[in-house]
Amino acid sequence: MCTHRAGAEARLLDGTRITDHWFELPLDHARPEGARIRVYAREYVSGTDPDSAAPLDSSAEDGAAGAQDGLPWLLFLQGGPGGKGVRQAQLGGWMKEASQRFRILMLDQRGTGLSTPANRNTLPLIGTPEEQADYLVHFRAPSIVQDAELIRLMLGAEPWTVFGQSFGGFCALSYLSWHPEGMSRALITGGLAPLDGPADRVYRATYQRMRARNEEYFGRFPEDRQILGRVYDAVRAGETGAALSVVLPDGSPVTVGRVQMLGMFLGGNTRMDQLHYLLQEAFERVPSAAGTFTEALTHTLTDTFLHGLYQQVSRATNPLYLVMHESIYAQPAQVSHAQPGSPPAAQLAPPPEDATATAWAAQRVLRSFSDLADFDPDRTAHPLLTGEMVFDWYADLDPALRPLQSVTEELARRTDWGPLYDPKALAANTVPTAAAVYTHDVYVDRDLSLETASRVQGLTVWETDAFHHDGIGDDGPGILRRLLEMTGP
Repeated sequence: MCTHRAGAEARLLDGTRITDHWFELPLDHARPEGARIRVYAREYVSGTDPDSAAPLDSSAEDGAAGAQDGLPWLLFLQGGPGGKGVRQAQLGGWMKEASQRFRILMLDQRGTGLSTPANRNTLPLIGTPEEQADYLVHFRAPSIVQDAELIRLMLGAEPWTVFGQSFGGFCALSYLSWHPEGMSRALITGGLAPLDGPADRVYRATYQRMRARNEEYFGRFPEDRQILGRVYDAVRAGETGAALSVVLPDGSPVTVGRVQMLGMFLGGNTRMDQLHYLLQEAFERVPSAAGTFTEALTHTLTDTFLHGLYQQVSRATNPLYLVMHESIYAQPAQVSHAQPGSPPAAQLAPPPEDATATAWAAQRVLRSFSDLADFDPDRTAHPLLTGEMVFDWYADLDPALRPLQSVTEELARRTDWGPLYDPKALAANTVPTAAAVYTHDVYVDRDLSLETASRVQGLTVWETDAFHHDGIGDDGPGILRRLLEMTGP
């Protein structure tokens, strides 16, 4: 039996009421009598809502928490995979805007945050890498949305608004596929996943987006191309023994591939500037003979730079981002082989022996095409920055991931995947749905997004080049208002 426990309410500094919710749910929704996991969610109700002062009845195990307040629910599904719900000290951005109309439920998707954890300490307790992989197949979008639907029912909520950002948008498509009866509307930002085809086509597209974004960045900050080249040279010198090895604060080695991951900064409008600031402080300055400070030509990278790099490459706080990353595209063979509107087979990477295995798709694509040599550190001394691509060396280098290396490889080899979406249900969708598609999104390709949009009945697209992937961080209130207007009152 599924259970629900609501904690005592608390108040944020701005008066926002927050309530913790814990739910005991099946690990495998197809076997509700089997193993169980805990899923945590935090409820936010604006302090300016006239009903927010009403006491919350948390006594009912399966109760309709908050039903007396009158506000409809909005479920937020965050990006990832492996991202926990945001922790707010006070409401701002899109959440402040949403709180004027909704009570917000911020979910710690299974395996993250205060939900039953899945990390280097807990997963090895499951058993062999194969047994761990069998466990983790239940941590994909269909299981997440089945959690959400059970939670809605236990809260006694009417069909709710579902707001998905990035991977959360992928989950919203799964929700529309499997439980549309639980949704009053769907709002998606930077998160229209391809409904079929192999993961390869995603990376074939996003490498091209990343190249254009690199050129845009270096066009804006031309001096940074030289600085980044010096960083690469310093790292290679350490690898060959020509200089001291470069390590991150956790003692793990710095490699050219890990430096390329600074391209994660290029996924946002203002984060591009943060990359520039970091590169400006990449090298130590030493006093000149005159006693002033100047930036000498040195291979010594600053602690500031190394700490900034560590924050980008470490997965200590979200290990499932790497472990589950390519599985968010993995589908059964008949779905994986379908490629509507995709490039011809000659433009895709040579498939693994069984094309339903993701088999490190981003890495295979990189190594298979001559036009991607400018991203490959084995083919160019100063490669371009990468984005949301994962590689097989990732777990070996990160101490937080090393105990999970075997299960990550097991998932990359896996072929018996279930479907992520129901294309027939989406083609007959009746839930009002609006999606913001960002023209130059380097993580969720615009063309693949529009292909998906064309296959979901009733989905209205707002395409804009004013934002990049994390647009809701730049103008969350404006984007939310627009999507709400597009889906009716």
